Amino acid sequence: MGFLRFLLLPLLGFMALLLPCCCIAGNGVSPQLNDDILGLIVFKSDLHDPSSSLASWNEDDESPCSWRFVKCNPVSGRVSEVSIDGLGLAGRIGRGLEKLQHLKVLSLSNNNFTSNLSPELVLPASLERVNFSRNGLSGRIPSSVIAMSSVRFLDFSDNLFSGPLSDEMFINCSSLHFVSFASNLLEGPVPKTLLTRCLYLNTLNLSTNRFSGSLDFAPGIWSLTRLRTLDLSNNALSGYFPQGISAIHNLKELKLQSNQFSGPLPSDLGLCPHLGSLDVSRNRLAGPLPESMRLLTSLTFLDIGFNTFSGEFPQWIGNMTSLEYVDFYSNGFTGSLPLEMGGLRSVKFMSFSNNKLSGNIPKSLMDCSKLSVIKLGGNSFNGGLPEGLFELGLEEIDFSHNELTGSIPSGSSRLYESLTRLDLSRNNLKGNFPAEMGLYKNLRYLNLSLNNLQAKIPPEMGFFQNLSVLDLRSSAVYGEIPGDLCDSGSLGILQLDGNSLSGPIPDQIGNCLSLYLLSLSHNNLSGSIPKSISKLSKLEILRLESNELSGEIPQELGVLQNLLAVNISYNRLTGRLPVGGIFPSLDQSALQGNLGICSPLLKGPCKMNVPKPLVLDPNAYPTQMGPQSSRNKPSEYSKPSHHVFFSVSAVVAISAATLIAIGVLVITLLNVSARRRSLAFVDNALESMCSSSSKSGTVAAGKLILFDSSSRGSPNWVSNHEELLNKASEIGGGVFGTVYKVSLGGDGGGGRVVAIKKLVKSNMIQNLEDFDREIRILGKVKHPNLISLKGYYWTTQTQLLVMEYAPNGSLQTQLHGRLPSTPPLSWENRFKIVLGTAKGLAHLHHSFRPPIVHYNLKPSNILLDDNFNPKICDYGLARLLTKLDKHVVNNRFQSALGYVAPELACQSIRVNEKCDVHGFGVMILEIVTGRRPVEYGEDNVVILTDHVRYLLERGNVLECIDASMGEYLEDEVVPILKLALVCTSQIPSSRPSMAEVVQILQVIQAPVPQRIEAF
Repeated sequence: MGFLRFLLLPLLGFMALLLPCCCIAGNGVSPQLNDDILGLIVFKSDLHDPSSSLASWNEDDESPCSWRFVKCNPVSGRVSEVSIDGLGLAGRIGRGLEKLQHLKVLSLSNNNFTSNLSPELVLPASLERVNFSRNGLSGRIPSSVIAMSSVRFLDFSDNLFSGPLSDEMFINCSSLHFVSFASNLLEGPVPKTLLTRCLYLNTLNLSTNRFSGSLDFAPGIWSLTRLRTLDLSNNALSGYFPQGISAIHNLKELKLQSNQFSGPLPSDLGLCPHLGSLDVSRNRLAGPLPESMRLLTSLTFLDIGFNTFSGEFPQWIGNMTSLEYVDFYSNGFTGSLPLEMGGLRSVKFMSFSNNKLSGNIPKSLMDCSKLSVIKLGGNSFNGGLPEGLFELGLEEIDFSHNELTGSIPSGSSRLYESLTRLDLSRNNLKGNFPAEMGLYKNLRYLNLSLNNLQAKIPPEMGFFQNLSVLDLRSSAVYGEIPGDLCDSGSLGILQLDGNSLSGPIPDQIGNCLSLYLLSLSHNNLSGSIPKSISKLSKLEILRLESNELSGEIPQELGVLQNLLAVNISYNRLTGRLPVGGIFPSLDQSALQGNLGICSPLLKGPCKMNVPKPLVLDPNAYPTQMGPQSSRNKPSEYSKPSHHVFFSVSAVVAISAATLIAIGVLVITLLNVSARRRSLAFVDNALESMCSSSSKSGTVAAGKLILFDSSSRGSPNWVSNHEELLNKASEIGGGVFGTVYKVSLGGDGGGGRVVAIKKLVKSNMIQNLEDFDREIRILGKVKHPNLISLKGYYWTTQTQLLVMEYAPNGSLQTQLHGRLPSTPPLSWENRFKIVLGTAKGLAHLHHSFRPPIVHYNLKPSNILLDDNFNPKICDYGLARLLTKLDKHVVNNRFQSALGYVAPELACQSIRVNEKCDVHGFGVMILEIVTGRRPVEYGEDNVVILTDHVRYLLERGNVLECIDASMGEYLEDEVVPILKLALVCTSQIPSSRPSMAEVVQILQVIQAPVPQRIEAF
């Protein structure tokens, strides 16, 4: 088909000259009509039609008007509309369409069109409606592709278009009514001509792109007086809102969320009488809400969450009777909710969480009969819970983190059917659980923690059919744990810590087959640990510390391969640890305070028929460690005595460790120095070799391989690569070589920007076939969090890798080398980097056999794109080494001081993907604390992993958080730090897989009402 198109295009003009003669002698078909037929046939030749949807398009027909998906003008008989939406067509949009000179509607949406729009493509000037949405089109949008003078509707949304939009594209846009470029990768400023010349626009949608800069509001966007919908959401736009928005009288939807707008809202905002939807959430807006907003009586959707609005809570909110959705989450409003809140008769979703509101919750809220979700958490509301609210058909209730008192209302039959989430945690509620609580058949999340219930857990708790989270921590609950608590089989998180529960852990706990977090610590539980816990194959976290549990730990627990964290300290346990799973690698803090657990990490006696360790001072340990004292005062047993004596093994271990540490430090410094000299020598040698060869004219011919056509640029660089790299700006380097920023399109500035890594020659594969094979394997690795490899250039003297370019540099620079004018990474971006890096590593480890191991994970190998999404680079480059022996590992990978997994220095341990998990754990600590993994002071050396573990064990871990990142969520930060310490376990088999790490991070990152203390 491509060959047919190649032949047909040059013949179109020639055939047009011949057609009049043919028509006279033949059937009388006009030459213009044959233009339509030939144009559509040439267009079809560029397509892949898997379902033969265009089978009726036959070049032998006299007219195309009977073809499917084609319409003609009934008067002229010329093609006026081509609508081939949702047919699964693939290929490219070719130039055959240029012949359809009377075409008014061209709709190609919801297909699989790919590649770029050719700059040579010029669609017919007669077009009025163009729809290319929901395809895979990429590259820049040529300004000449569409003549805007007649176009009324333009939709390029949901593609992969990138680069800026040209101002020239909208110079003549007087007819344009609808334009959407939503959900692409467009960047740069919003074209001024779009805001000043398209005066008849009623819909403008630029959402979910990468547009940046300050909008030219005056006399720009506010001059588009006919606008009804303005959607600029999910970009990086900034600036203040000036007055004048009231000029847009017909405005119905204003969506500006997830940008960087600042300052107050315009005071005349309320003078847009038809405004029905207003979303300015997730910006940096401040100040009080304009008083004129009380006039927005048509408003149905209002979201101003995640800003810094302040002042008295607007008392007029209850008069906005049309509101269906209202969200003020995470601002600084003060005062109380007005009594008129019951006037919101249409409201379905209401959130005023995380403000500074106080007073009683108005009883008038029960008049909001359509209310489905109510969230008032994170304020200072007091008084009791309005019983009337619990008679509505609510699906979610969140009154957490307040000062509420009284008891929990029993609810109504409507609530039993509808309620899915109930969060009353961190209040001062008292009294028994309502007897009707077991009737909540759809309840999935129940959090009553940190209250003063002073009640027993009722047996009805086992009636929940769909409950997945039950959190009763520190709620003054007593009595025994009901045996039928897990009868539903859906419980995933059970947290009963910090209560006065007594009796044994029921053997029926083994029925909780969905459990991945079981936390029963700081109670008065007694008896043995049930063997049935070994049935919980999904269990990841087990906390039983500070109870009165006795006996030996069941060896069956060693089969729990998903366990990531266990704490059994301060009980009465004895005997050996299970030999499997995480138990052999548990540290002292997870085991201490028991009567006699056998572990080399513990100094106390081992309660088994085994030889006791040699102790020079038998009185160095307490002889009686009652459960109450050990539970309530664990720090007494961790304080060192004033007269401490060490065992012989401890003295030998300490001496050996000191000598090893000094030796490693000296060797590392020597290796760093030698490496710098060797890399400098290699680069100088390559440059001198290339320059001397160029002068003599004996340079070996290079081989350029690009894996996709979109990467192709000027062919001149193939023979002038040294000159190109000398011109290019050097942007970094590592153990594998130097990285340059290069435009493949030449010096004109319009080319595609890529990164080129010039590999060091030492230890690299020197055979082209082997090099090509390994690079092609890496070229097939595709993931949003991995730098993609575009191709390579090879000679015997020089090897270059062509890679994706990341504009925001490396994580190393963002953490330790940013300019004072550059804002520090926010917690939101840091979490994004942690999760994205985990996903990228998981892809390398679990999507390939054998797994691709990075070996050198550290912040300098984590690059950041425009939106601070992480992209791992240098993965798999170890495959290019001639051999991965101990010498190479030591000299190349152990330069990452503090990141290197301990097994990389030991030939007797098989090196696998768990060394990446170790490096990832250290990287988490560096991201959260802002500190380097190893820091040298005048008198000491601080190892970051040891420092964080020390603070965590003493309850002061928040002291190590990087203060420069501003606000953060403790419920996310602390579990992430604990996960990092699990990842840096000294024993590789004790570290989780990266797939498990991703799962844990996604649990930690649950939506705000669902965020729980996962550890």
